[in-house]
Amino acid sequence: MKIQTFDTTLRDGTQGESVSFSVDDKLLISQKLDELGIDYIEGGWPGSNSRDKQFFERAKTDLRLQHAKLTAFGSTRLVRNPVHEDPNVRELLAAATPVISIFGKSWDLHTQYALGISEDENLKIISDTVAYLKSHGREVVYDAEHFFDGYIANADFALRTLEAAQKAGADVLVLCDTNGGMLTARLGEIVTEVRRRFEGVIGIHAHNDSDVAVANTLMAVECGASHVQGTVNGYGERCGNANLISVIAGLELKMGHLTIGQERLAKLSDIARLVSDRANLPMRTDQPFVGKSAFAHKGGMHVSAVMKNSATYEHVVPELIGNRQRVLLSDLSGRSNVKFKLEHYNLAEGLDEAARKRLLTRIKELELEGYDFEVAEGNFELLVLQERYPEKKFFSLVGFDVSTKAYGGDRSEAVASIIVNDQGHLRAATGTGQGPFDALHNALRRCIAGHYPRFDRVKLQDYKVRVLDGNKGTAAKVRVLVEWADEERNWTTVGISHDVIQASAHAMLDAIRLELLRAAAQGETVEALLPDNMHDQQLHEAYGWGV
Repeated sequence: MKIQTFDTTLRDGTQGESVSFSVDDKLLISQKLDELGIDYIEGGWPGSNSRDKQFFERAKTDLRLQHAKLTAFGSTRLVRNPVHEDPNVRELLAAATPVISIFGKSWDLHTQYALGISEDENLKIISDTVAYLKSHGREVVYDAEHFFDGYIANADFALRTLEAAQKAGADVLVLCDTNGGMLTARLGEIVTEVRRRFEGVIGIHAHNDSDVAVANTLMAVECGASHVQGTVNGYGERCGNANLISVIAGLELKMGHLTIGQERLAKLSDIARLVSDRANLPMRTDQPFVGKSAFAHKGGMHVSAVMKNSATYEHVVPELIGNRQRVLLSDLSGRSNVKFKLEHYNLAEGLDEAARKRLLTRIKELELEGYDFEVAEGNFELLVLQERYPEKKFFSLVGFDVSTKAYGGDRSEAVASIIVNDQGHLRAATGTGQGPFDALHNALRRCIAGHYPRFDRVKLQDYKVRVLDGNKGTAAKVRVLVEWADEERNWTTVGISHDVIQASAHAMLDAIRLELLRAAAQGETVEALLPDNMHDQQLHEAYGWGV
């Protein structure tokens, strides 16, 4: 059965805490939702704020939808206004969208206390507004606000609000669990009763306050609804809305319904990341279907089984929704995890069983120290290459010194000096920067890059610090994650220490070693090209550090 998909990320999603989109963001997301195959895109409430009004104005010229119907959202007319004079209704028509979604009251509690009118007056407000919008040629989606709470309190009145909207010409009747308090079994019973009484398209709009919005949406379809509303990543007020990503995947892959078509399901991961990025919010790694951890395996026994048959611990094929299987390395890893990683990175060549056991032992030792191979797989690759090329030592850190000068206000400058032992020869350099890490990074590049040009192609992308045992206060260990990139890939290295600068130095040095070992693995000659900048004795005297 074809199920209509109605995305309200740009309207209801923006009511979530910290969720905000610019007009340009809304235009881009609308275009991507259209390419995904979404049927309705609710762009905002033109009568409530200038940003949404501007969006609909720009949409008239800047948005070229091939499939989706752009939808403007608003309320039924105000009690005191004739419908043709109501400012909100006028703004809805001025938005010039083919579809208008309006909400009306279904709960007698709201009619009595929020609006302060009789039940019959409320029915007339609904009827007047729907009929007037239909007379202007619009498709009307009627959202029955608080429908389920209203049905439980006064089923007769709640059903009469639906009847008023449908008789006035509403194309879709949407049952809203506005407070998000309904549990799945009871919701299913109510949807079944509504389906029995009403012909036409019945929709569902579920909030996630009871953590069952997706389940409630799927149950509604099971009980006869053919129109589903939700938001990308479940963004929305309070605890959010039904996650439309999960709803679509469930309907297509689990229930056999048609939504966007299985050939487009692989775009779900991309749209989830795009919306997260535009909202400037981190995407949940454990988000079902599209999260980074959705198909990640850590326990050794699980990995062993998945490598033989992925269905043993994966409910769907991850590639169907644009995701991929991942195997993690940690103190829970077994030999299957290591084997998978070696094959994934094409590093298995030249490593016998004894070498693999040494790798596993070393991984578990480093995890106990605080290393996180789930996010720093560059360190895993480094361990493998060091096992394969034990004779390639390159250099080691002798010492460094970092100082910071503050000049008042926000002005400061950091100076770093570093010395390394490069296969028995000492090299040193000094660098300045906006902070200790920046200065140390610049000093290290001056010290190393000139002698090993291969490292010139590696660029620093990101730098993060996490306290590992915060209960120890200033004596806590810290984990530094540094992200790097060259022309071919991105990777992250980790450093652990009680001192954040020491941890940073370890992460940077490991990144250089990794790049040089990659060159060696590719058959390149990796040798220092330039002479030492100072003699060993001079370095020792200048810095006071021994080898």
